[in-house]
Amino acid sequence: MPELPEVETIKNNLKEKILNKRIKKVDLRLKKIVKSSARSFALDLEGNNFKDIKRRGKLLIFGIGTGHCPVPTNKYLLIHLRMTGQLIYQKNKKIIAGGHSDGGRDEALPRLYNDLSNKHTHIIFYFSDKSQLFFNDLRRFGVVKIVNEKELEEALNNFGVEPLENSFSLKVFQNIIKNKDGNIKAFLLNQKYIAGIGNIYADEILFEAKILPNRKVDSLKIEEIKKLYQAIRKILKKAVKHRGTTFNSYTDARGQKGNFTKFLKVYKREKKKCLRCKKGMIIKTKIAGRGTRYCDRCQE
Repeated sequence: MPELPEVETIKNNLKEKILNKRIKKVDLRLKKIVKSSARSFALDLEGNNFKDIKRRGKLLIFGIGTGHCPVPTNKYLLIHLRMTGQLIYQKNKKIIAGGHSDGGRDEALPRLYNDLSNKHTHIIFYFSDKSQLFFNDLRRFGVVKIVNEKELEEALNNFGVEPLENSFSLKVFQNIIKNKDGNIKAFLLNQKYIAGIGNIYADEILFEAKILPNRKVDSLKIEEIKKLYQAIRKILKKAVKHRGTTFNSYTDARGQKGNFTKFLKVYKREKKKCLRCKKGMIIKTKIAGRGTRYCDRCQE
């Protein structure tokens, strides 16, 4: 699943390419993929434009503008890629993509570069400059909907603090984690506490902080909480800088590839020797309902 670094990269890519372009046509191929009114979906978009793109957690928020000017319509397109969603931008032979991987490890997924529009393509946005934006989703878990300002506010109320904003201080984190129960992996995955952290980065963060993923939250000492906070900031910033993990075969708006994969210390490294202590082995188990990796020696 695309997490905060991947969604942030997608947002930045698309802001460079599609803002204020007139949406000439919307081809809605699978009506049930739209969680708002499918009947009015194209009507709300065609002839208009995207005046801005923001991110909240793993959610992309496209502000809809009217006509040829970015005048707000007070309506927003929300896209959550979930497990297998992809957004692929194409103009001429230039392709920019982000989201789920390109099929290198999953034969059921189409190779994007060979077949951009395929049976898993559910929406195509056609722009006036002859570019297109494809929304693909193999398992159809993604969320696409148009909302008004009140509905947007209600949706955003479900998200916790943004971990890369300056307002996310150690004191704020200490207040969030205070009196929480359950294990620390589940805490990190809970979007109502901290927005945007998913399975990959939760494991990498806990490895960086030297904390076992099954540790009870209320067992963490003050110094461990500080290390965890620092790890959250460090890992997510580094992942954003390197344009994420899950679409490392894709290019971004500047022709660069996401390459945080080379910095992963535990994810997809089960049964391999720990890169830090050189003595432990990376173990894979299931915690909080998700496949979880950790070192059996240097995480406590």
